[in-house]
Amino acid sequence: MTLTDTYTLNNGVKIPKVGFGTWQSKSGEEAYNAVKVALESGYRHIDTAAVYGNEESVGKAIADSGIARDELFVTTKLWGVGTTEDAAKALDESLKKLGLDYVDLYLIHWPNPKAFRPDFETRNLAVWKAMEAGVKAGKIRAIGVSNFHPRHLKPLLKFAEIKPAVNQIMVNPSDQQEEIVSFNVDNNILTEAYSPLGTGKIFEVPELADLASKYNKSIAQVVLRWSLHKGYLPLPKSVTPARIKENAEIFDFDLSIEDIAFIDSLHGKAGLAKNPDEVDF
Repeated sequence: MTLTDTYTLNNGVKIPKVGFGTWQSKSGEEAYNAVKVALESGYRHIDTAAVYGNEESVGKAIADSGIARDELFVTTKLWGVGTTEDAAKALDESLKKLGLDYVDLYLIHWPNPKAFRPDFETRNLAVWKAMEAGVKAGKIRAIGVSNFHPRHLKPLLKFAEIKPAVNQIMVNPSDQQEEIVSFNVDNNILTEAYSPLGTGKIFEVPELADLASKYNKSIAQVVLRWSLHKGYLPLPKSVTPARIKENAEIFDFDLSIEDIAFIDSLHGKAGLAKNPDEVDF
């Protein structure tokens, strides 16, 4: 397995099994240099979002890489708009900032922004129509969601013309969100794991240091390997060149069944995912 190995989404689109995350990478040199190093290290799947504020920097790094567009997989996300028209405008704005004619994956970032929470089902269907139109117009290759629980996905699945291909959620050994993952599997929706290293908190779990030493690997490498074993698509994020490269070097070892079970047992050791029904935005 390598960074260019792929999963096949439910619409036939192939997506690299490991992506490079850019959440909290500051617009400008920080985000630009991080994506540049990631591409030089072999990543071909880059994940950003409108609300990250770094789409222009990500797009510039992609353009300057010289890598053919069809060799890259680029994801961005729709923030808190509520109408079909506003969602269509948001997509076009993201494409302009990225400097791209299309994105490979476009996601609804959160299922129920505070302004639309009383009627999130209607809002999600409205913005989904714009995303489906984006697919038909050739602006998007696949569409999906982020931070959706089954209670948010069920109404969308009932009425969507194009089925969500991905659900990007916080998944790591500290919070595997089993109910959501099981629902994703049952509905042929790929689970993408953001914060696969628990926003850095996973490094504070002492038992993982011993496990990493056993394999002569870093804690990050062990946890990312675990994520792949579980069938997730991890999106590690870093702005440190050495760590960006290190996080890509996870294909030359396997974890034992016993060690996978041990990592499975670390629930709550490094924080839990936010409940989307309670976030303050």
